[in-house]
Amino acid sequence: MTTSAPMIEVNALRKSFGALQVLKDINFKVETGGVVALLGPSGSGKSTLLRCINLLVVPDDGAIRVGTTTFAFGPTRKPPRTRELAAFRSRTGMVFQNFNLFPHMSVLQNVMEAPVYVRKLPRKDAQDLAMAQLEKVGLSDRAHQMPETLSGGQKQRVAIARALAMEPEVMLFDEATSALDPELVSEVLLTIQQLAADGMTMVIVTHEIAFAREVADRVVFMRDGVVVEEGPARQTIDEPRMEATRTFLSHFHKGQMPR
Repeated sequence: MTTSAPMIEVNALRKSFGALQVLKDINFKVETGGVVALLGPSGSGKSTLLRCINLLVVPDDGAIRVGTTTFAFGPTRKPPRTRELAAFRSRTGMVFQNFNLFPHMSVLQNVMEAPVYVRKLPRKDAQDLAMAQLEKVGLSDRAHQMPETLSGGQKQRVAIARALAMEPEVMLFDEATSALDPELVSEVLLTIQQLAADGMTMVIVTHEIAFAREVADRVVFMRDGVVVEEGPARQTIDEPRMEATRTFLSHFHKGQMPR
């Protein structure tokens, strides 16, 4: 950790869908190289918050800063322009529950696509970059296979490599293992764990409590669109202060991280 400004800063964030207020005055920070796990029951606003951080969902009020880029929102604020959004999202990599790989492209082509067409890299440079990212997730030997030949865990690791190929400042994970069979979860978690060890700034929405305890620096527990509790990961998971957090965590067994 450094004493520089946090890499991610969320201030007074609010978001409603019609009459339903999903986020209510959310505030939190992620230090450079830090890992924050967002925990909480379904419907608590975790995924919406993650989508707000990279502006897939535009907040109603508040402010978001990632790196040196700040966006402020409110009734009197102009919405971000399309070009601003595209540039911002290219620096905030996001991995979803579903892999969304192009089925007609090889693994390598899937990872090369954005560097070529968004970053305008020469194809040779994009290929070298893509191979380096596939090596990082342990799939360089599958570069020329088609997605249909891969397991769910391998597809998710390709999706991670694809996000990394944009060389983002931060990585956001939205329940990246929830669509996987249990025996495939560990390979994806270990990939994320390696990114944390490499110093990537990350925000992770997960129900893998043992993983959050092991990998995250801090935990933010949400319920009903508000931050109920926040603190160091192990302390918050082992000794939660708030009754809502204790109740939520009582449904999980801490277990051991896969090795």
